[in-house]
Amino acid sequence: MRIHSFSPMKTHIKIHGMLGVLFCIFAVAAYSAPQRIDIAPGSITSSSPFVSIDLPEGVYDVTVHLGSPDAASDTTVKAENRRLMLESVKTAKGETTARTFTVSVHTPDIPGSDKKVSLKPNEIGAANWDSKLTLEFNGPSPAVSAIEIARNETALNVFLAGDSTVTDQQNEPWASWGQMLPRFFAPGTVVANYAQSGLALGSFHRQNRLEKILNTLRPGDYVFIQFGHNDMKEKNGGAFTTYAGNLREYVDAIVAKKGKPVLISPMYRRRFDKAGKLQNTHGDYPAAVRKVAEEKNVPFIDLHTISGRLFTALGVEKSKDAFVFAPANTYPNQPNALADNSHFSNYGAYELARCIVEAIRVQLPELAVRLAPDAGRFNPEHPDDPKKIAIPSSPSAATLEKPEGS
Repeated sequence: MRIHSFSPMKTHIKIHGMLGVLFCIFAVAAYSAPQRIDIAPGSITSSSPFVSIDLPEGVYDVTVHLGSPDAASDTTVKAENRRLMLESVKTAKGETTARTFTVSVHTPDIPGSDKKVSLKPNEIGAANWDSKLTLEFNGPSPAVSAIEIARNETALNVFLAGDSTVTDQQNEPWASWGQMLPRFFAPGTVVANYAQSGLALGSFHRQNRLEKILNTLRPGDYVFIQFGHNDMKEKNGGAFTTYAGNLREYVDAIVAKKGKPVLISPMYRRRFDKAGKLQNTHGDYPAAVRKVAEEKNVPFIDLHTISGRLFTALGVEKSKDAFVFAPANTYPNQPNALADNSHFSNYGAYELARCIVEAIRVQLPELAVRLAPDAGRFNPEHPDDPKKIAIPSSPSAATLEKPEGS
């Protein structure tokens, strides 16, 4: 790999050959002012789809110029740990289009403090927490000619606090609604995802993730909070005691900073009885979320009920498409079949994100005006055909590791 015509304001990049088995990452100078990166034709392919740019922590507007003079193109853009930013942007031969999205780049440091977010081992060095913006250009025929980057100091933040069903999952075939959500917002609104697999309200707090949000949050920013899968397994805890108490503390801390907390009940796991009826495995935890939201007079998204409608509509067999089910050797380094009734496929995560978006329209009209023009309406009782939600898979990891939590 060689970097050509290097300057702080404009960087031309040309890649010769292929670095690594799976993908190629290159970096340019640290951000100092708005900059444009020109990409040489043929540099981006499905096997080497990544661009990585050194940037300090912050929020950035990214404009990508998509299309090719030589052929039609179909490009999906992801950021950091597989956050879906642009979905299947198609251009005809000789046509180009510019699309803009807003992305969060964050590090474990908590400004003004000697504390840091306590990363889990699989997060250390991962794209979500390094001092870089990593972009992935994927799809049947991806084509990008240039990237423009400018800091956005006024973007509205939508912070996410949650577990494996919310986090930006690093590796295929797992995904979460949190990493699909950015695709549904227009530029100027950024989804900052601090969720992580295996966490409960208490452990999220102990790892300084809530403190990181509070440190970054500005008046008017939103904090979406969805836990429950792991909280219900903790000893010496209960839905209306420890769990509800922790939720109240989160709400109070966010409101004290003039932020806007939004409480979300946990979605159903995939568990049907012999008669084909979906079973509630969360006990009183969804009701506890509703109770705290009513007490504190904050918005409540009943994802438990909405996801129940979705999975019931899909049914016993078709609901497997929404979760991670795959025969052995479907993915590299996968000798055993996958049957995960808690974590979601790209399709399932996408459908749940659509559930969240529809709830935003109803519960948060002031935020709904910031949705992307093509966000569309959604009825969970009439889910999308899985064959029509074609989110291209990212290059596979060296090892296949199921997310923590269940």
